[in-house]
Amino acid sequence: MDGFRIPVGSWVDAGVDWVRDNLSGVLDLVAVVVRFLVGGLSDVLLAAPIIVVIVVAAALGWLLRSWKLALGTVIGFALILAMGQWVTAMQTLALVLVATVVAVAISVPLGIWSARNPAVRAVLKPILDFMQTMPAFVYLIPAITFFSIGVVPGVVSTVIFALPPGVRLTELGIRGVDSETVEAGHAFGATPGQILRGIQLPLAMPTIMAGVNQVIMLALSMAVVAGIVGADGLGKEVVQSISTVNLPKGVEAGLSVVVLAVYLDRLTAALGDRSDDKGSLLGVIARRRAARAAEVASAGSTSAPHVDTASADAASQAERAKASPRRAPVSSGR
Repeated sequence: MDGFRIPVGSWVDAGVDWVRDNLSGVLDLVAVVVRFLVGGLSDVLLAAPIIVVIVVAAALGWLLRSWKLALGTVIGFALILAMGQWVTAMQTLALVLVATVVAVAISVPLGIWSARNPAVRAVLKPILDFMQTMPAFVYLIPAITFFSIGVVPGVVSTVIFALPPGVRLTELGIRGVDSETVEAGHAFGATPGQILRGIQLPLAMPTIMAGVNQVIMLALSMAVVAGIVGADGLGKEVVQSISTVNLPKGVEAGLSVVVLAVYLDRLTAALGDRSDDKGSLLGVIARRRAARAAEVASAGSTSAPHVDTASADAASQAERAKASPRRAPVSSGR
């Protein structure tokens, strides 16, 4: 038994070589698309005036959450700028946003499919377990083999690492919808697509947004690890600070990651739960519209003519009396 060994690693290596040799066109296309998306978004964020980026980020925070988040966003982004990490922070933000969009675009349909099909759920469950428990650094090895050094292996490994929570929480949200509500939709003749769009997705949206939140957090953590394979951004700063034992540089890059993580976490949490939006601009606008609608309804009810029921009854009785024939008097017979 000492000499017995299953060459799983060799099998995987052979599979990776086969993919690289036979699907090189697909891999090249993926690399071009990823470079275009991340590079284009990063160029937009860096080309825009810094004050404009901060104001837009703060306005989004106030619109969706509260003025407190807007103020915290201004302070946090100003801190990033003051530490000299603005360029790297925008590069990391671009990488995280692209990876998150791709991961959500894959995970949400898979979660819906898994929730509606037990066979798909049985197949996906062990795959997701494997993806979540595999160490993050292992994903970098085949990514480097396929795409060499740079931002592309960082994005691909980030998508793979961040995808499982989106699938699981989407499935959980769809399956957690009240079955009686779904049955009522069937009773009214709704198609499965109408039930999904009109009942299941709206009711499951808080859980789905919690999955999106987890995808963003894992993407941020993996974006730092992606600095090992040469992806530009805060991850590269952290890797350089480790290699040179530069504590100030590592702390500044780490604080910048924290600021981005808190900002994105609060935004996605606000999108998922609209019950606590008293301080947001959307909440204020909604309450003003509701108050205006109530005022219009109240004014319409008070302007309606008042009808005296007693007078109406008397008038109707008089009309009936006029319409009915008079009875002739009865003689006494004398």
